[in-house]
Amino acid sequence: MNTTESLEQIDVKPVVDHLNELLANYHIHYQKIRGCHWNVRGHHFFTLHVKFEELYTEAFTTIDELAERVLTLGKAPFSTFNDYIQTSIIKEVNTIGMNENDMVKALLDDMNQLIILEQGILKITEDADDDGTNDMVNRFMQFQQKNVWMLRAFLNESFQ
Repeated sequence: MNTTESLEQIDVKPVVDHLNELLANYHIHYQKIRGCHWNVRGHHFFTLHVKFEELYTEAFTTIDELAERVLTLGKAPFSTFNDYIQTSIIKEVNTIGMNENDMVKALLDDMNQLIILEQGILKITEDADDDGTNDMVNRFMQFQQKNVWMLRAFLNESFQ
């Protein structure tokens, strides 16, 4: 069986719809991280500035992978900020003047939302027998989960 035939066996509509939703959320999350990176101030500037750069670099790569996966499945990825803003459950925030702990908490909230979306996609891709998308999204979720742990540790929050 060639790649085209195996992709044709996947019921792509629910997968693509949810990938586009995740793509929209990642775009808003990405811009929020950039805002945090640019506007962080305080005692933890050097630590957070570097961490935020790591996070936005990973989010940028994730955005590209999501869009390319939608294309691989034969559909078009969202590509306008209007689509992102209207679709995303993650909302924009103004990071100018925001304190460093509030920045970390805002990004934690985003990551928790992304994990919930990713968990939903894993169920959908499993039902669609779409192992390629499932593997990709699982990798994204693992990155989010690890960084939730790290950012919670930074805030000295418990994990109950």
